[in-house]
Amino acid sequence: MSVQPILCYPHPVLKKVSHAVEAIDDEILGLIDDLLDTMGAGPGSVGVAAPQIGVTLRVCVVDVSASRHGKENNHGLLVMVNPEIINREGAAIMREGCMSVPDYTGDVERATGITVRFQDGEGATREINATGFEAVAIQHEMDHLDGILFLDRIVSLKTGLFRRKNYR
Repeated sequence: MSVQPILCYPHPVLKKVSHAVEAIDDEILGLIDDLLDTMGAGPGSVGVAAPQIGVTLRVCVVDVSASRHGKENNHGLLVMVNPEIINREGAAIMREGCMSVPDYTGDVERATGITVRFQDGEGATREINATGFEAVAIQHEMDHLDGILFLDRIVSLKTGLFRRKNYR
């Protein structure tokens, strides 16, 4: 389909809880295409969620395979419809950024390993175990589906929020 504009904080749609997808139809397939195109066009983007392009449906895409942080440990391109985390393990603090918050990065604590269940773009139910950077990216995108930004999870507003020097 096409690259969509990214909504930026404090746009109110970014704080809304998304609705479950009832059926994977042509509308949802078009949304998935838009998410993929938008992720591909984003500077260093490893994921994008439907609310970031103004759609409050539980759909997101993640692909960390081209990132230096995730290229050694990933499941490739993940199209996730109605994802849910069914298990979390470990915890670590990592620096995160977001296309919807282009001027800042921040230190966020996330699970280091997750099991996530979702429907893929063809409607098949999948369950994967993700670790490391891929697990962080999935959690980040799933937060968007619940109206949560990484800013809401900063470990310390005094020492954990950083102005981005450049964004490209």
